[in-house]
Amino acid sequence: MLLRNDLQVAGLTGLAALGGAALAALLGIPAGALVGAMLTVAMLAALGQNVAVPAIARDLAFLVIGISLGAGVDASVVPHLPGWSVSLLGLAMALVTTMAASSMLLRKVFGIDWQTAVLASSPGTMSNAVAIAVEGKGDASAVMMLQLMRLIILVTLVPPIASFLGASDASSSVTRSAMSLLALVGLLILGLPLGRYAGRKGVSAACLLTGILLSGLSHGAGLVHGAAPSWMIFLGFTVTGAVLGTRISKVDLRLAMKLVGAGAVVVGMALGMAVAFALIIRALTGFPLGQILIAYAPGGVEAMAAIGLALGYDPAFVAAHHFARILILLVLVPVFLSRSRRRDNLGRDNDESGGQA
Repeated sequence: MLLRNDLQVAGLTGLAALGGAALAALLGIPAGALVGAMLTVAMLAALGQNVAVPAIARDLAFLVIGISLGAGVDASVVPHLPGWSVSLLGLAMALVTTMAASSMLLRKVFGIDWQTAVLASSPGTMSNAVAIAVEGKGDASAVMMLQLMRLIILVTLVPPIASFLGASDASSSVTRSAMSLLALVGLLILGLPLGRYAGRKGVSAACLLTGILLSGLSHGAGLVHGAAPSWMIFLGFTVTGAVLGTRISKVDLRLAMKLVGAGAVVVGMALGMAVAFALIIRALTGFPLGQILIAYAPGGVEAMAAIGLALGYDPAFVAAHHFARILILLVLVPVFLSRSRRRDNLGRDNDESGGQA
């Protein structure tokens, strides 16, 4: 009986997501399948209906998006690598600046403890930040709420902003033929267990990264040619949007109202820094501004990767930057958290010296 109820909930969630995705796409909304599915599922939850996306559907959607992004890797990428190095350096600087500024503001203005401020300010890898908080570092509820606010607002705002900033650049993207069904099925069969295994080992956005790596290596080696079929990418966007919609359903309104000021700081700082550094890198490299913004926007790795793909930007560029984002944040977050330990140790040393005096 319980399994039947779960299937009914998942089926209703899927139908709502498909309807919202189709409507948004027909209306021409940027990244419509993602945004439409997210908003429809969130509205369904607001009406009191249980919503859920099976884990295997979620992982397959992330894997499909990763495969699509990795399909952009081929010999034509090589001439762009020098420019990419400048952009990747800019990304690293943007991440450091965003985390430092947001954490300091949350600490000084809103009185949030340093560990919570750092984890709430981490621009991406939400699951990793929440997992660290659950282990006892900072306030897990506050971290979850602030990260959700960042994710929801940026996923809604970034597509129209990026589309407006780089519409003419995106429209020039070249349509690629679809990869063979046999190659696609092979990548899915190989990638799903690998991605889920990596996820169990604590790797952030594991299925997305697995798809990027497998597809990128296969295309780079000339073993596979072409992009994922458009209908499958649409389904990947739809399921990803549904996943985001179920996350919105977990928002505690009372806690959200309490943290609304802090959330505005996190979102404003993250988006402001992304735009500022995107403008600088655009001036240095000449890459499309909207493309750089998607690569820098801290709205969730899977969501931003999907948005970049939906808007027609260079998939290899977007994939490389979001892959780098995860690696950089996996190093940055512990470094920022260690500052709290150093402060605590210094405080204990001062207390001991005062007591001996």
